[in-house]
Order: sequence, then structure tokens, then C-alpha cells
Amino acid sequence: MAYDERLAGRVRRALGGRRGVSERKMFGGLCFLLDGNMLCGVARPGLMLRVGKDQEARALARAGARPMDFTGRPLRGLVWVDPAACRGRALAGWIALAERFVGALPAKGPARAPRRRRGAGPSRPGTIRSR
Repeated sequence: MAYDERLAGRVRRALGGRRGVSERKMFGGLCFLLDGNMLCGVARPGLMLRVGKDQEARALARAGARPMDFTGRPLRGLVWVDPAACRGRALAGWIALAERFVGALPAKGPARAPRRRRGAGPSRPGTIRSR
């Protein structure tokens, strides 16, 4: 797997019993959503947390945290946490930090598949469709 199954299990247990929590495979890992909003995730580098821009500096000041960066440009409001910094009771503290931000967001409805435009069937490479 592309993510740490043991860490995912620990996150799952830490979130157990909370209403509105779901899981979805995303970004090559496993994301946990709260009322349809991404809360945290487990991927190869460790634990990803959505803490929001206002709490980002506080999260990055904690040991084991670093900016989330997929493309060479950090994503604001998201941090990576090394697995070693998630041991024991520390995991619950990290999740609580993310939950403070995500819990205040409006709930999202169920995800829908994108609608295809009328007449937007598959096109052949090199052809131009006119309207």
C-alpha cells in the first residue's frame, strides 16, 4: 500500500464514534473526512492534517511538523506530520487541532460525479469540434 496501514488504523480508532466521519482513498493515500470536508489523511510521508491558515504557524511550531508540499510550492493550511510525532497520545492532539478548523466548516453533501456536457462525447486526437 502507498500509506502506513498501522497509522491509518490508529487514526481510524482515534476518530471512532464521531458522527460524520468517512474515509476515501485520495492522493495515493487514505483521507478521513468530517461532514464531507477533508480532515486528515495518511500517506507515504506520514500524517497530513488540514489545520487552516490561522492555525498553520501553531502546527508548524510543533515537533515533527513541516509544510505540505507536493509541487515545490507549499499548500497553505495543510501540514505533514512525521509518524514518530504521532506516537501515543500525540495523535489525538494532532487530530484535535485539525478538527477545530474542519469542524467549523459547513457540511458538504455527498460527492457527485461530474456531469457531461450535452454532445461532449469522446473526440479523436487532432480533431476540432465546432458548435
